[in-house]
Amino acid sequence: MQSKQYLTEALAEPTSALIVSAERVLAAEFPTEAQARSVLSHIGHGEMTYTKIGRAAGGLQAATLSRALEILIGKGVVTRETPLSTATSKEARYRVADPYLRFWLRFIGPGMPEIERGRSDRVVARIERDWSTWRGKAIEPVIREALVRLSMFRGLPAADAVGGFWTRSNVPEVDIVGADRGPVAESIAYLGTIKWRGDDPLDQADINRLAADAIYVPGASPSTPLVAVSRSGFTAKGSINISPEDLLSAWQG
Repeated sequence: MQSKQYLTEALAEPTSALIVSAERVLAAEFPTEAQARSVLSHIGHGEMTYTKIGRAAGGLQAATLSRALEILIGKGVVTRETPLSTATSKEARYRVADPYLRFWLRFIGPGMPEIERGRSDRVVARIERDWSTWRGKAIEPVIREALVRLSMFRGLPAADAVGGFWTRSNVPEVDIVGADRGPVAESIAYLGTIKWRGDDPLDQADINRLAADAIYVPGASPSTPLVAVSRSGFTAKGSINISPEDLLSAWQG
């Protein structure tokens, strides 16, 4: 596998671009803001809500945490997202904006002590073990951006804003919400589901689950079009299907 070979070679050399580029960016952007760096590391490792980020960072005071998030968002390093629907929501999530930095904070930064001891093989093993799960979430903002660009493609309704929908309990959680605007929409154009883990096609059970969750999304109705995005094909009916090739076409021509 070429990707494993690349990782093995790049992580075996502590001065490789894969390792040092993020370190240089962080040193330049946050030379004195230790709290912001700490908060960023926890977001990069998978904490997404205000409460969980603060808890992971050692129980930061609310004012300190808010200031750190303000710095990160102001620099464009972190993005704050809220559920997209016709209703307002305070259920914000935070994510690292840059895909490379997101990968580095999840896998490489925490593995630096092992890399420096010559045990980069352990870091490579963890990447291989967790890659499918991590990729399944990391691809979501890329897909949403592609769908904005693909409006009116193969029957896809026009949507000037594409996000997701979730509740505090994450039940339900809808991967894709296309709407006329954000963060609070006037109308919902479509709802969608993403299947990017493993090699199984997106099936009817996935679409049935999406249809069942649709009733909980403010502004959606039983007639709202359903969109399916899959890495490995489709066996379901009743949805507008978007393949990896379709997504790539969003940035071509």
